[in-house]
Amino acid sequence: MAAQVSTNHLSLPTGESVFYRQAGESNKNTILLLHGFPSSSHQFRNLIPLLASKHRVIAPDLPGYGFTTVPAGYTYTFDNLAETIKSFVKTIANPPAKYVIYIFDYGSPTGLRLALSDPHAVSGIISQNGNAYEEGFTSFWDTLKKYWISGAQEDRDALRSLFTADTTKFQYTAGTPQAKLASIAPESYTLDQVGLDRPGNAEIQLDLFYDYRKNVDLYPKFHEYFRETQVPLLAVWGKNDPIFGPAGAEAFKKDLPNAEVHLLDAGHFLLETNLEEIAKLMVDFLDRHQI
Repeated sequence: MAAQVSTNHLSLPTGESVFYRQAGESNKNTILLLHGFPSSSHQFRNLIPLLASKHRVIAPDLPGYGFTTVPAGYTYTFDNLAETIKSFVKTIANPPAKYVIYIFDYGSPTGLRLALSDPHAVSGIISQNGNAYEEGFTSFWDTLKKYWISGAQEDRDALRSLFTADTTKFQYTAGTPQAKLASIAPESYTLDQVGLDRPGNAEIQLDLFYDYRKNVDLYPKFHEYFRETQVPLLAVWGKNDPIFGPAGAEAFKKDLPNAEVHLLDAGHFLLETNLEEIAKLMVDFLDRHQI
């Protein structure tokens, strides 16, 4: 029988109320699932039960997404997203001393900040189209990079087209083989769009777009962390992802020669189309490393 997934809110001392999904016994090794733009922990709804028989699985909504709420005046930066998740991990009942991070999209710079903050706490990394190298950037990022350089309102406004329903659906369907398009649940991109359409949310996303440049500034520190710790890493990427290209997955091997890289015939949101394949790779990786 599949594990029961519970949904909860956790109030933090700094005022955030973090929504999260959880399954599995608290005495088992923990996996922290970190989603990306423009999704939420909803993207892990089908993965969690496949992992929870052997692991404790926790998937929070990042600030600005899903059902997590923050106090007035919260500044949306990746530093602050990481601080919120770090506090969440410490505040949750039976906080894990060690955990594996599953990093996807925005979850990558968030999770890797946790690793920099406490390298001994992260026992392994699963990168699913979670970038940490400039080689991973595709032409999708050209307009964002222009904004990073200029900081101009004109360039900020040019990015608003990324919040349309068509663009949100594109992130799910682009690069997906025709035969698998029907496996993409329409509620996935529809729920994401509901979040994007909330009053004031566009400005939050634009702030994070601009702050993303600071993630790139941290890449050398991420690479140093990889080299010094040789943390076990599994990269499972859609090779047709229009946002983070497969070169980003292969680049992990520069600093982690033992990194395991699997490039699947898929796009950005792999869990919609390759769920069982990813779960099998993850379980095998986690079992072999006993994490």
